[in-house]
Amino acid sequence: MTRTPDVSVVIPTCDRPDLVLRAVRSALAQTVDTIEVIVVVDGADEATLKALAAVPDDRLRVVPLAERGGAPNARNVGVREARAEWTAFLDDDDEWLPEKLAVQLAAARSAEAPLPVVASRLLNRTPRAEFVLPRRLPEPGEPISEYLTVRRGLFHGDGFIQTSTIMAPTELLRRVPFTVGLRRQQELDWTLRAVSHPDVDLVMTEEALVVWHQDEDRPRISLQSPWAAQFEWLQEIRPLLTPRAYAALAMSVISSMAATTRSFRVFRLLLAEARRHGRPSLIDYVTYLQIWLIPPDLRHQLRDRVLNRRRTAQPAPQGPDSGVPGPRAGHAEPTPSVVGEPEPVAGSGGGGRQ
Repeated sequence: MTRTPDVSVVIPTCDRPDLVLRAVRSALAQTVDTIEVIVVVDGADEATLKALAAVPDDRLRVVPLAERGGAPNARNVGVREARAEWTAFLDDDDEWLPEKLAVQLAAARSAEAPLPVVASRLLNRTPRAEFVLPRRLPEPGEPISEYLTVRRGLFHGDGFIQTSTIMAPTELLRRVPFTVGLRRQQELDWTLRAVSHPDVDLVMTEEALVVWHQDEDRPRISLQSPWAAQFEWLQEIRPLLTPRAYAALAMSVISSMAATTRSFRVFRLLLAEARRHGRPSLIDYVTYLQIWLIPPDLRHQLRDRVLNRRRTAQPAPQGPDSGVPGPRAGHAEPTPSVVGEPEPVAGSGGGGRQ
C-alpha cells in the first residue's frame, strides 16, 4: 500500500493461527478498504507466521516480537507501527462485521470531542445464548465510570466496552498506552484513563458491529482469578472513579474473583474498602452477598433463568439481512462460547491472552 491508510487495525496474537486468520479476514473484508492490518505476533510462533504469510493482501503487515510481552504490550507495539490517523483493535479470537469501520468513522466525524473514542455494541456468542452488549448506551451527562461499572440488576450490568469494539485516534493511543502487565479489565482501565483527558469523550454506536466469541474449550484470562493484583489495580485507579463506581467494582468484579478463596478475611476486606472509599447501593450489597454465598454454577443458572436465556446454543441467523456473518468458503463457522464469571462489566481483556 502506498497511500496513507484511513485506519490502522492492530491485532495481537500468539499460538492461534486459525483464529487470527479469521480475525484478519474480517478486517480485510471491511467496506472501508483504505486500511492497514498490523498483526503483532507476541513471541516465537512459526505456525502463525507461516499462516499469515499465505494471505495475499498487501494491506497486511506482520510484526513479530522476539519475546512474549502480553496483549497490552503487543497493542502498544502495533500503535507505534500505525500509519493512520485512527487505530482500531481486534482480538485474535473475535471478528468484525463488514460495516464496522465505516460506521465508526462516520460517528467519529460527527463527534463533538476533539479526540473521540468510538466503541460499538457487539454480538456476544456463547453456548447458552447469543445476545447484544451493552444493553444500553450512556445517558447524557452520565459519568463513564458509572456507565461501565454500576449495576441495575442483580445478575448483570448494563454498560460494557470490549477491546475489539474500540477505534480511537492514534495520537491518543500513543499518549495513553495500554497498561502492560494488567491481566484483566484492560479495556476498562484504558478507557477510564483516556476519558480523564479533557479533549476525549466516549462515543458508542447503536449497531452491534463485532462478534465476540467466548469458547469454553480454550483458556481465557477472563476465567482466571488474580484477585489480589486486580484489587491493587482498583485502588490505583480510584481517582478515575466516582464513589458509586468504586463500590460497584469492588463488590462485583473484584469480589467475584476473590470469592473463590472462601476467606472471611477477604470478604471483610473488600466490603470495608467499598464502604470506606465508595458509596454502595442496595444492589451492590445484594450482589456482594450472592457472589460470596451462592456457588458460581447455581448463580449462572439463576442468571440465565432471570434473563430467559437459552440453555443450548442455537445457530444465529445468517445472510445479508441478519447482521451476522455466515461462513466463508473454506472457513468453518466458529463454535459459540461461554460468558466469564460473573457476567462482565467491561471486556475481559485480551480475549484470553495475557
